[in-house]
Amino acid sequence: MYTYYIHIHTYIYTYKLTQVTQIKYLGIILNHKFRFNDHITYAAERCKKFIYSLSKVTKMTWGIKHKAMGTIYKGAILPLLSYGVPIWIEAMNYEHNRKKFIRVQRLINISIAKAYRTTSREALCMLTGMTPIIIKLEELAQRCKAKERTGKCKIELDLEVEFKNWPHPADAVTIEEVISEEDAPVSAYTDGSKQNQGVGSGVAIFKGSNMVAKVRLK
Repeated sequence: MYTYYIHIHTYIYTYKLTQVTQIKYLGIILNHKFRFNDHITYAAERCKKFIYSLSKVTKMTWGIKHKAMGTIYKGAILPLLSYGVPIWIEAMNYEHNRKKFIRVQRLINISIAKAYRTTSREALCMLTGMTPIIIKLEELAQRCKAKERTGKCKIELDLEVEFKNWPHPADAVTIEEVISEEDAPVSAYTDGSKQNQGVGSGVAIFKGSNMVAKVRLK
């Protein structure tokens, strides 16, 4: 499929209008191909500048507390990232667009959790209690479609439940205790350590008293 760019000469009186390939309309950047890569890049860079400004007053032992940073993320950064998400959510199917927003969430999560920069993004989301940004955007887009109620579509949403409506842990899972004098047929042992050469770990799997597999990771 080929996209042709047609240059049109338009005049108002004797002034020639400049033809552009993108325009910002109602806060969303559109281009002549109706792709939203430029809008995603613009939103990500705008949030990065905001986060870098906050990093000057957010340090490991002093500065803005993690709860306040979480409020800033939910009240300022997330609305900037998710503005108009039902329109451009399909652009998140491309990995290069997903990475831009993932980097933004990683930066703010480091400030909220007061964590090291080497911490993985999955661990940061667990520490801060924040939903991964791609999943959050998909949720917001689906909620918007559900409000429109156009067509016959079934949308399943996971929403936050008030604390008083949480099920009791004892009623959620049935635990059966099995008593056996026999040893488990398969046993796995793990270990890890940190030395000057780096961090390493190992796994050894035994079947009975015989080692059947071992793995070293570094």
